[in-house]
Amino acid sequence: MKTTSSKREREKRMVSYMIALYCRRRHHTRHGLCKECASLEAYAHLRSDKCPFMETKTFCSNCSVHCYRPDMREKIREVMRFSGPRMLLTHPIMALSHAMESKKEKREASR
Repeated sequence: MKTTSSKREREKRMVSYMIALYCRRRHHTRHGLCKECASLEAYAHLRSDKCPFMETKTFCSNCSVHCYRPDMREKIREVMRFSGPRMLLTHPIMALSHAMESKKEKREASR
């Protein structure tokens, strides 16, 4: 079983990668993130650090409590919708691992 801290770090890496991919393709940044995306990344990391359900959930999308502010939630959803499919081309192992864990969590939650 993975430790809570390793799950947090993995979730942070995943969201950082997705935000970076989004920022490069949508905002045409070459080095680093634009201010808007850097703010979103910092907010996502803060939410992950403060999550009381990290031991029992896999990803925020599978959580029953939505702790993101509505504006940030909409932004992160836009990033996920854009970056998710593209990750199959840019980082297939991470994308498939994420998809399998999400499916597993949803299946266990429905039992």
